[in-house]
Amino acid sequence: MIPADARNRIAKLVGESLLLDRPEDLKLYEYDGGVDKSRPEMVVFPRSAGDVVEILAVARDHNIPIVGRGAGTGLSGGAIPIAGGLIISFVRMKQIEEIDLNNERAVVEPGVVNQDITLAVQGKQYFYAPDPSSQRACTIGGNVAENAGGPHTLAYGVTTNHVLGLEAVLPDGSVIQTGGKEQDLPGYDLTGLLTGSEGTMALVTKVIIRLMRQPELVKTILAVYESTDDCGKTVAEITARAITPVAIEMLDGVMLRMVEEATHAGYPMDAAAVLLIELEGLTEAVEEQVEQIRDVCMSCHAREVRVARSAEERDLLWKGRKNAFGAVGRVSPFYYVQDGVVPRTKIAATLRFIGEVSAKYGLLISNIFHAGDGNMHPIILFDARKPGDLKKAQDAGDDILNYCIDVGGSITGEHGVGMEKKELMGHLFSNETLDMIGRFKSLFDPDCRLNPGKVLPTGRGCMEIRQAALTARNTL
Repeated sequence: MIPADARNRIAKLVGESLLLDRPEDLKLYEYDGGVDKSRPEMVVFPRSAGDVVEILAVARDHNIPIVGRGAGTGLSGGAIPIAGGLIISFVRMKQIEEIDLNNERAVVEPGVVNQDITLAVQGKQYFYAPDPSSQRACTIGGNVAENAGGPHTLAYGVTTNHVLGLEAVLPDGSVIQTGGKEQDLPGYDLTGLLTGSEGTMALVTKVIIRLMRQPELVKTILAVYESTDDCGKTVAEITARAITPVAIEMLDGVMLRMVEEATHAGYPMDAAAVLLIELEGLTEAVEEQVEQIRDVCMSCHAREVRVARSAEERDLLWKGRKNAFGAVGRVSPFYYVQDGVVPRTKIAATLRFIGEVSAKYGLLISNIFHAGDGNMHPIILFDARKPGDLKKAQDAGDDILNYCIDVGGSITGEHGVGMEKKELMGHLFSNETLDMIGRFKSLFDPDCRLNPGKVLPTGRGCMEIRQAALTARNTL
């Protein structure tokens, strides 16, 4: 329970209107985009880095666990307050503080919505490259915490490739700056360390990001297949021919039918799979690559290859891709999204394995993923109202992620580990590596108050570290 003194200090700092502690309000913050739940004891909305410093000072004085939260669109339980305590929501810190087009930089607060950055600069022919499917809602602070990706990161990279510097507050209330607008700074790459650390080391209060100039020409291609094997093989063949599109997305038949029924984007309802491929660059180079891609797709037995004839047609195809999760919601009241990574040459085999998992558990699994970098997103449909159905979905997800590791991949490409995948970390990393990750966590957060119970598996994680710290403190 958060002590009355702590509540009073926080209320005095931000005002009663920026503090929530009624059960009916807290219920809205017990979940994110995943399937896990745990309710906080309080939610507070800072307006500045100074507010964050003061809130952390209160939390330090009363040993209150803290979870930073953006828009709550995360899919691995990263914003779930396992230990209760205090959620610090950054949605009020949403200023784009500076746009420096001459140096292709911007400085933003963590509550800025991803897409709003591109909207702010697109009139000047610039954009912000990392584009998660939730980009209309997700915030930069959450993107930094999870090292978010998106369809166009095949060529452009994920969030860490576009974050140049951070302002962050440590659990003791001290403020640090890492990186900067400069291209390269000496010393350890603390910006890279904190990006993707899932809010377990520091709370980010300012982000310096890289802006990119819009390309001269964009072409979007839809390749249609009668076989998921042929579709998967096409991705490896594109890479083998040294062609690098900015995006290669794959939707299997189950998914594309749900998407088409919801969005009418123009996907063929009778196909086994489609590839959505996008090329960008100089006009001559893009036009040449379009023909190369057409040749690759047809040599891999594509039934049809379409090139979007207008910006409107291109936008419609991407609308279908970006609204896929909403389309699933029209078919199933509950679904569980996974986030494994496999080598491109293993995509076809992985799809076959996912089919076997579907049959094993009797659950429908649809597939939509960033095929260009092997980032699989099997979507497991289940009904939480049926006893045991959620457990079956979670077990199916674990089977898929273990397979991803076994074929040389990973348990996450962009969603993060959070609480959902932490027990799989022991399969992915050695004991020595896990110990090192734990030491980094303890260095930044020795009392383990920042997002406890995330990333590291049971027995090595923050909940154990926190309990040890509390025991030691109580014996003094």
